[in-house]
Amino acid sequence: MIKDHRPYVVKKAYLKFQRFYARHFLAPQLDHLGRGFTFMRPWHVELFGTPIAIGRFATVIATPDKKIRLSVWPDQAGKGHITIGNYCLVCPGVRISSAAGITIADNCMIANGAYITDSDWHGIYDRISFGNAMPVAIEKNAWIGDSAIICKGVTIGENSIVGAGAIVVDSIPDNCVAAGNPARVVKRLDPQESFTTRAEFFSDPAKLSREFMAWEQAMLQGNTLFGWLRHLLFPARGD
Repeated sequence: MIKDHRPYVVKKAYLKFQRFYARHFLAPQLDHLGRGFTFMRPWHVELFGTPIAIGRFATVIATPDKKIRLSVWPDQAGKGHITIGNYCLVCPGVRISSAAGITIADNCMIANGAYITDSDWHGIYDRISFGNAMPVAIEKNAWIGDSAIICKGVTIGENSIVGAGAIVVDSIPDNCVAAGNPARVVKRLDPQESFTTRAEFFSDPAKLSREFMAWEQAMLQGNTLFGWLRHLLFPARGD
């Protein structure tokens, strides 16, 4: 892991700026943004259309090479929305495109490069039409794997997992693991087992914040402003 040479005061200011940016530039474009959100590099999050709503304690991670794009382009008046519940995780490169309506329930995790769409966006024979659109629902505590594609009309059941690279064209029941192209159920989860969800991770936000702060201070201990500037101008190999 490359060492972070920033002194803690600089890192803290950077985190505050990220939060300011999300509040000032992203929140006004959203119909709702719940409290406790974390946006990492929010300037790489692109929003188009409305309504788009994000619940409490969302974690949204974007990078320069893998922007997050949330788009609503209704095929009919009054249609189309993106609704993301509480405690959800959205990783770099995720794209969500809605013409009919996409609902993502609480505690869901959407991994790197996943694509969720409720429309074909073109007709099979009429290439200038929107094509068919059917709502998508991702139920509580579902996990969408790296580079998976969720297609129109699909419901992903509660607690279910969609494997990396899977293409989901039919609904997946609760408590299942689905993989492949087209995705098929390859494993059943035990519904009697208790699931630890992201809601539990955020059960005591104040304590969690203190723990993160202590971790950051420990990781950056000994860093100085001069040392950081020197590293920026003359980076050493392996740092």
